[in-house]
Amino acid sequence: MIRRRMGALHVGEPRVSFQQQVGKNGGGHGAVVEEIHGLIRVYKDGHVERLPAIPDVPCTWGSTAAGSGVLARDVAVDRATGVWARLYAPAAAAGKVPVVVYFHGGGFSVGSAAWSCYHEFVAQLPARAGCAVMSVDYRLAPENRLPAAFDDGLTALRWLRQQAGRNNAAASDEVSWWRGRCRFDRVFLMGDSAGAAIAFHVAARAGQGQLGALAPLSVKGAVLIQPFFGGEARTASEKSMPQPAGSALSLSTSDSYWRMALPAGAGRDHPWCNPLARGAPRLEALALPAVLVCISEADILRDRNLELCRALRKAGKSVEQATYGGVGHAFQVLHNCHLSQPRTQEMLAHIRAFVSARSS
Repeated sequence: MIRRRMGALHVGEPRVSFQQQVGKNGGGHGAVVEEIHGLIRVYKDGHVERLPAIPDVPCTWGSTAAGSGVLARDVAVDRATGVWARLYAPAAAAGKVPVVVYFHGGGFSVGSAAWSCYHEFVAQLPARAGCAVMSVDYRLAPENRLPAAFDDGLTALRWLRQQAGRNNAAASDEVSWWRGRCRFDRVFLMGDSAGAAIAFHVAARAGQGQLGALAPLSVKGAVLIQPFFGGEARTASEKSMPQPAGSALSLSTSDSYWRMALPAGAGRDHPWCNPLARGAPRLEALALPAVLVCISEADILRDRNLELCRALRKAGKSVEQATYGGVGHAFQVLHNCHLSQPRTQEMLAHIRAFVSARSS
């Protein structure tokens, strides 16, 4: 596998087998069996190419440059799997702040915590939502199909629990600058699109005791931004929501992502895709924290997201929802609409209120 350069980033294992664009014959890898234009190609022999549609940036880039008020550094989480994280914290917090564990989107198949769009968005959270952030770079499908991303989410929580246990230690290490700013008894799971699905499943699995006792961690909430779920039956917004050319998520793109992410041969009502399917764990039985669901009005996932909110409420869970008018999927990171900036600020305000209400 060819090593991918990510600016100043040298953490974790490379996941990209591709440096320059090649023809559709894949250099002898056979026919293309799955493709999302501009992002990923999968060949018959299993070879995967991820195209550099969005640049990776170092942790010192943009809004985390010197003097910005936000500190950021990269850290290895699990060298065996190559999972790493980008840590963010306010440079001059008055006291310790809640911790957000963030999972990026990309249909489980593309994306990175180092992508410029994610770095820009997540770097706003320390100032706009008053928190420290652990932005997790997890393994991708189809090389690592689900539940690999969910497993990596639990690994991230396990790493965070280890940091919480060391919080009062006098020894200084590469994480002590961040650890000393964190309230580990105020942890929030957060993600967008596929990352929101990871946050949901990690919350459910942690609540079922798959990590054992979380103490001294305490997960107070989950923020699900345009959560990427599916199902065999199409919703009305999936079938009829008009999408402009270049939309972040069309129905065909969604289908491709699920074919790459789910276990081979699994249907769209697999519990990892559809948490409301008949074979999925009953929501009533899941020990979920309070949830905020952020929904985009022009997103094909709109109706599925609304259905999730209704099901969670019916199951007796604490649910808040916020709908952002006139914008589509991933508007907050892609800024592909004239309303993206004001709606992003609305979203950040909702996130801040949600985190603040559960951190007092």
